[in-house]
Amino acid sequence: MSLGRPGVRAMRWSVLTGAARLVLQIGAQVALARLLGPQAFGLFALGMVVLTLAGFVAGFGLSWSLMQRAEIDEQDIRFAWTWQLLAGLLAVLALQALAPALAAAFKEPEAESVIRWLSWSCLLQAATAPSSCLLTRALNFRALGLIQLGSYLVGYGAVGIALAWAGLGVHALVAAWLVQAAVALLASLAACRHPVKPLLWYERAGQTLATGQAVFLTNLVNWSLANLDRVLIGRLLGTWSLGLYNVAYNLASVPNSVLLGALQPAFLAAGAQMQGQGNRLAQAYLQMLATLLVVAVPVFAVSALLAGDLVQILYGTQWRAAGPVLAWLLAFMPALAIWGISTPVLWNTGRRQHEWALQLPLIALGAIMIGAVAPWGIEAAASAAALLLLARALLLVGAALSALDLTWWELAPQAWRSLWLTSAAVGLSWAAQSPLEGSAPWLRLAAGALAPATVLALVLYARPAWLARCLGPQAWSMVLRFAPRLHRPLAGSGRMALQNPSHRI
Repeated sequence: MSLGRPGVRAMRWSVLTGAARLVLQIGAQVALARLLGPQAFGLFALGMVVLTLAGFVAGFGLSWSLMQRAEIDEQDIRFAWTWQLLAGLLAVLALQALAPALAAAFKEPEAESVIRWLSWSCLLQAATAPSSCLLTRALNFRALGLIQLGSYLVGYGAVGIALAWAGLGVHALVAAWLVQAAVALLASLAACRHPVKPLLWYERAGQTLATGQAVFLTNLVNWSLANLDRVLIGRLLGTWSLGLYNVAYNLASVPNSVLLGALQPAFLAAGAQMQGQGNRLAQAYLQMLATLLVVAVPVFAVSALLAGDLVQILYGTQWRAAGPVLAWLLAFMPALAIWGISTPVLWNTGRRQHEWALQLPLIALGAIMIGAVAPWGIEAAASAAALLLLARALLLVGAALSALDLTWWELAPQAWRSLWLTSAAVGLSWAAQSPLEGSAPWLRLAAGALAPATVLALVLYARPAWLARCLGPQAWSMVLRFAPRLHRPLAGSGRMALQNPSHRI
């Protein structure tokens, strides 16, 4: 079954701009980390914990209705725009008033000014949401990707690094965030000019608010699960440890955000057009799961093995303690991508309340897990946070499979492929790296990364049909969508039967 060419083209643009953003983010984050150190990143992380919660309140999910409805008109847009701005302004005022109390709760007086300045981005992001959702609805991922890339380049690549070099400390990160948000707002409005005349109420307001309520509750639960680790680490281990954790998490999530940014929005928007077509949605979901299991999991596993050397090369010796933290997060980061592609299934099958309701008990479980192991240090806390990611993924996959009348057994072939491909990739990397114990980090990193990559390249060149069998028809079909040139050598090998059209999206 197929999501259609627009959906595939949208995902290609997401991958292209996401890959460019990945390179830019790594470069900017490395430069900022070397200039500022763990303490500044820890303070900024505390501000972001508060900001993301306020941002959810400011958004209230109103703009999501612009993506979810089969048809929209000018009134829908005006209503969402009006209430987004009002909610954003309310969030700014609330954070300005609560900043001293929040800083005291975190036991960090310096966090007060960080929270006050970051609060203004609530208004900027609220104003950006309608145009971003309209671009997503139109599958215009070219514009969305370029906006994200350009705003990050200006905010962090130019302003942030310059201010960090000038010695502004944590406020360099704050300024970078605000500039990025402002540039994204201006660019989004330029790319999607929508009606801005205020509208406080109209006949479909109740439906919009119902969607907004579901999004708000979902975001609230997701915020709790996503920031529980930072809150507890900040309170129990201090801002220095939080800085280590936050930088490691940001680095681990960069490739994951490329994956999720490519798959989730396109799946959500295109899936909205498949409502009532359960078999088609089920095939698309299985193909995305297969791709993540057999392609992403081995890559992240090898990256986890190389995490210690990667941290030393990128950030220097002052960040050495972040190596084990990064290893735990990289090993389990594919779970976050799997969770991310499972949520659109619930929304597109009329189960929009399930995401937050099912995950609610995990907040208590996560708090117990992280709080119990935190006294053993930052690595133990990171291991508990990583296991929480896995629990979220398993819970949401189970719900998505049930919604599509699928069973866990249908994932068994992909899970088996993932297991042995991951074992083979990690084994090759370890075998190449272990003789170099005590050598320079860059040499160990190069050996560990090149060993599985070289074997993959040789197999792809000499036996592409064998590689296709290893990945399976679902994942291989997705790979061909993004790399159609691989079709030629496979065609020459006489193994075209692997490309089962029923598994395409």
